[in-house]
Amino acid sequence: MEILVCVKRVPATGGRIVLTADEQAIDTRHLGFTVSPHEECAVEEAVRIVEAGGGSVTALTLGPEVASEQLRDAMAIGADRAILLETDGREWDPQATAAAIVGTVEARTAAGEPFDLLLFGNEAADTGDFQVPIRVAVALDVPCVTGVKALEIREGTAIARREASGGGWEVFEVPLPAVIAVKEGINLPRYPSLPGRLRANKKSIERVEPVARPGGPTMTRLRLPREEEHQVEILGSGADAAKRVVEIIRGLGLGAS
Repeated sequence: MEILVCVKRVPATGGRIVLTADEQAIDTRHLGFTVSPHEECAVEEAVRIVEAGGGSVTALTLGPEVASEQLRDAMAIGADRAILLETDGREWDPQATAAAIVGTVEARTAAGEPFDLLLFGNEAADTGDFQVPIRVAVALDVPCVTGVKALEIREGTAIARREASGGGWEVFEVPLPAVIAVKEGINLPRYPSLPGRLRANKKSIERVEPVARPGGPTMTRLRLPREEEHQVEILGSGADAAKRVVEIIRGLGLGAS
């Protein structure tokens, strides 16, 4: 089983987002970076499949040189190889991103090294496009299932389950090769161990310079949502605040008169 798992370098979730002065990008000077959460689960799922049935995992990302950090994180938990589709750091639209991934897959297939399974996160944490896995599947003319919360590989078939509205599961059986987009919660990703990181640092990363073929919407600017303002009243501390708390409760009509 040869698995390609695609990941994206994104700002660490929970950090305060600040835009550059021209509103064309996120100011990353004070931000940490990580792999998008759905894609962390995709890497974990790929490693589990290979651990159970044999094969190898190749991690791929499109981004600047510093995105090799996220590829080494993937190798530290079990990915065997990594490919960096190296760019100048500008955000690529979903159409251009999918085309670059498809080009890599087709080149491997032509060289006699096809992938049996392509794993993606359901969507990136920063842009939330939901498009790349579907575009890749259409271009390669292979089956695609998105929103997957359980996955099993059995005799050349992927059995993918996703949650249905109202409870229960939708179950899809698709022949391999196929594209599967998983959601956070399909598994609990392991943390890279120190020995794993040491092994990952010794592995080489294949670098490819893709040609951008944009064709989707063009971004004009970024805009942060308006922050909500909240007021806090300090009632006091210790026993001194008890009387004030009682007054407020009675004022709300919640206490006895």
